[in-house]
Formats: sequence, C-alpha cells, structure tokens
Amino acid sequence: MKPIKVLPDITAEEEYYARGYAVVAGTDEAGRGPLAGRVYAAACVLPRGAKLPGLCDSKKLTARAREKLFDIIVGVAVTYGIAYATVEEIDSLNILNAAQLAMRRAVEMLDPLPDVVLVDGNIARDFRMLAVPIVGGDASSLSIAAASILAKVARDRYCLELDKLYPEYGFAVHKGYPTKAHYEAIEKYGPIPGVHRNSFKLYR
Repeated sequence: MKPIKVLPDITAEEEYYARGYAVVAGTDEAGRGPLAGRVYAAACVLPRGAKLPGLCDSKKLTARAREKLFDIIVGVAVTYGIAYATVEEIDSLNILNAAQLAMRRAVEMLDPLPDVVLVDGNIARDFRMLAVPIVGGDASSLSIAAASILAKVARDRYCLELDKLYPEYGFAVHKGYPTKAHYEAIEKYGPIPGVHRNSFKLYR
C-alpha cells in the first residue's frame, strides 16, 4: 500500500487569520548547504483560500516543475519578495544568521508588510513582527512552500550565471553543493574569491 502524500495547505495561515491577524506571510531560504554562493530567501503572502495544485517542498520537485510553479506563484501572490545574503555576510555572520538575515530582507520587501510571518525551521530571529518557526513548514504551510519555490528558483538562476562566469567549476550541475566534481574543481583551480565560502570546509 502506497503512503498517502500529504501536501501543504493553509491550515497554519488560517489559524492566525482566525486570531485577528490581517496579513500572514511565509518565508523560507535556499542554499544553506553549498560551499559557494549566496544564500537566498523568499517571502510571500497568498490570497486566502488559495489553491496551488502540485505545490510542495521545492526539494521534492524537478527544476522544470519549480520554474513553472515560480511563474504561477508570482502571478497569484498578494505580494512577494526575494532577497539574499552575500558570501561575505555568510563568512562573517555564519550561515544560520545569514539565512535569517536573507529571510528578514525578503519579508521587508512585502507590501503590505505582514502582521505575522511563518518561518520554515526551528528558529525565527530578529523579525520586527510576530515570527513563528515551523519545523518542516515547507511541507505543511502553503505560503512557506511557495516561498521555498521562489527562493530555490532564484538561487538556481544565480548559479547558472556563476556557471557562465566560471564554466570550469560546473555550477550549472552541482549548484555549489559539496559534490565530488565540485571538490575536484576547487582542488584544481582553487576557490573563487567572493564566491566560495571561506568559513566552509572547501577541501576534502
């Protein structure tokens, strides 16, 4: 018997609307694990009652499916924002704090600003409105899942630009993650200043 596939819904969002909050957003990041590149984040507010068939955690979708959903989300969102933290910020703040910074930046781009933001993970740090961490939020909350798609697609597009600049490193394939091919490229050509994260272990 196949397991039942549970898709994200608006239960969490509706809980806060029922408490009297007027604008509920979701936020998520992409790119905490790679050896190179910015960490991206997105935030979005979906219309109440929104239905986005096929939307789930971005990591469970193909690149083509994510690109298609990106356009759909941008088209239906009440408001959305996409931001990032730089490699320099990652190295100076650490990746967790940099990811939180990127999420705060994405939230601050929203218009109207939310009264409450649902944050994927177990930490929600220094937001200026009520911020509620939800572990596994990208698999349970529709607005967090939508934000995960926006962040992932934005970061993948950024990696394709890196690939054009540094084709010998293979960013179009590994997206900066610690693959065998990526380590071999670093060993052969050295880390790229401003691209590789010096606070990460860059050599095997």
